[in-house]
Amino acid sequence: MSMQLKRKIAFALSMGIVTTGVISFTLLALNLGFSNDFALRWLRSWAISYVIVIPAILLIGPRLQARIDRIII
Repeated sequence: MSMQLKRKIAFALSMGIVTTGVISFTLLALNLGFSNDFALRWLRSWAISYVIVIPAILLIGPRLQARIDRIII
């Protein structure tokens, strides 16, 4: 596996953690508010969104990057 591919995968995993964590926390807080079981609900929501977003980043990301490169360059 090339170093560039390893970097892309590491970036996708890291970005997925940050974005899904922030978005799931914010939406859960706005829609349901803070309750006694907020932390458990948030972790469940975060885990589900993370499992969905990582394949999307890895599969859609390169195609989107290629289109953007064609438009800009």
